Amino acid sequence: MADIIQATGRRKTSVARATMVSGSGNILVNGKNLEDYFSFDNLVVIAKSPLALTENLNNYDIKINVQGGGYTGQAGAIRHAIARALLIANPDYRQALKRAGFLTRDSRKKERKKAGLKKARKSSQFSKR
Repeated sequence: MADIIQATGRRKTSVARATMVSGSGNILVNGKNLEDYFSFDNLVVIAKSPLALTENLNNYDIKINVQGGGYTGQAGAIRHAIARALLIANPDYRQALKRAGFLTRDSRKKERKKAGLKKARKSSQFSKR
């Protein structure tokens, strides 16, 4: 039986767990096809970008379980998980994946609301009189 590779990816508040085996290029996200799960084409491109970069679009079957956050955070978490799984499968991909920034966890999150302000930085309108 083929090697089973597991990796975890994170972005914002989303966590994606990817299980990768050699196959024909099927990608399932929470039991749905990748194209059916994301309603926007650019999110599909983001999720598949590590596979496209390493020219492995049709070499692996990937099953992904993703939780938390919104669609953009989930797409970023999936990209991170797939990139980490590809690195385990073949360490030679490290330079290309690192240069593209797929191995770095994007740590940007929403800034918390501050006391006395409307949002994190937006304050009420200034009135001189």
